[in-house]
Amino acid sequence: MARTNDRYKTAFNQMLDSLAAMPAGSELSSETILARQLGVSRTIVRAVLERLQKMRIISWRGRRKKLLKSPDASDRFPDDEVESVSVRLEEYFLEWVLRTDVAPDTRLNVSLLSRQFSCTPHALHEFLVRFSRFGIVERLKTGGWVLRGFTAEYAIELSEFREMIELTSVRKLVALATDHPVWAQLDELKRDHIALLEHIEVRYRDFSSLDDRLHTTINSVQDNRFTREFQSLISMIFHYHYQWNKRWERQRNTVAISEHLAYIDALQSRNWQAAQSAALAHLATARQTLLASTGAADTLVS
Repeated sequence: MARTNDRYKTAFNQMLDSLAAMPAGSELSSETILARQLGVSRTIVRAVLERLQKMRIISWRGRRKKLLKSPDASDRFPDDEVESVSVRLEEYFLEWVLRTDVAPDTRLNVSLLSRQFSCTPHALHEFLVRFSRFGIVERLKTGGWVLRGFTAEYAIELSEFREMIELTSVRKLVALATDHPVWAQLDELKRDHIALLEHIEVRYRDFSSLDDRLHTTINSVQDNRFTREFQSLISMIFHYHYQWNKRWERQRNTVAISEHLAYIDALQSRNWQAAQSAALAHLATARQTLLASTGAADTLVS
């Protein structure tokens, strides 16, 4: 229900954006076309139209829908009630990659995925463009998109840069004051890791989201726009390889959780040498896991 309500509010605000670009008196498209444009069901479209009619922004009689006036900013649902399209798209896309068997060089059906993610095809296109410059997805000459796999060279370059970024974050983190929010976040992460370890037999696939949370939390202390952008790339790639390489998945994730707990303990000790050592140990394991997913290694890692 919560997700449906979120989709409704997001679709309503997206509809207002579309109406704002139209002159008064314009005829609106059919419910089927609107549903496709907004990436939602016809039920949600009808709920949006009903609200617009009550607000006297449109008139709706039978199949005829006409814009009466341009909407105002006050007509929108507040931003704190509507998750941003970019944040929601990243979450849905990574979840889709994680939970679905997505093979390398998979063609992406933008129309189908936009409906699944409750967004417009244009919004999904912009999202894919964002990652295309990293070589994660590629725009084909025919106009479609494909999700590429990762070479050993790509994995090595990525891991080396990741290490540089994260060690900078670790150095900053261990020097933070005791009242900084990151310490409470690390406490919560530690509890969540222990809880997952206790139910690893059935919940081992939940590890990747926990992995993302830990590294995002560590890198958040930099408050650096380039670090944030790189962390988004890291999230996507590591979600992808966790799904792609299923061999010994539960065992790998069990080992990784233990490494995370040691890493968190080292951070909480606020000892730079201990934290650096734990970071390097875990990042080296993650690097080998990523290499294994490319076929460049055949060892049980991460």
